Amino acid sequence: MKFTPTTIVPMITLLLVAAGCSSTTASISPAKYDKMNCPELNSAVGDTATDISRTAIARGRVANTPVPTWLLGGERVKTVVANRETARIDRLQQQQRVIVATRRQRCPASQ
Repeated sequence: MKFTPTTIVPMITLLLVAAGCSSTTASISPAKYDKMNCPELNSAVGDTATDISRTAIARGRVANTPVPTWLLGGERVKTVVANRETARIDRLQQQQRVIVATRRQRCPASQ
């Protein structure tokens, strides 16, 4: 199969929708972080920051993807995927705030 812009855009859209549907964030439980030691909390903060960055980059790529006019509903799909990524960023930021608060209580040197 030869890949042209007219075949790549629908495939990218399909992949983005599939990726958005499969991505879930674990529930935010402060009890989960109470069991961690300081290095583990530091690692969790870094991992969450990395996830936030990756998700923001993906959201930017989706928002900047040109959708051909002949692709019916393409703009709507693009908006839905971008909104899903925004919601995921919000959840990750909330999770990071919980981790930072726990780390602040348990690891005074990390402030």
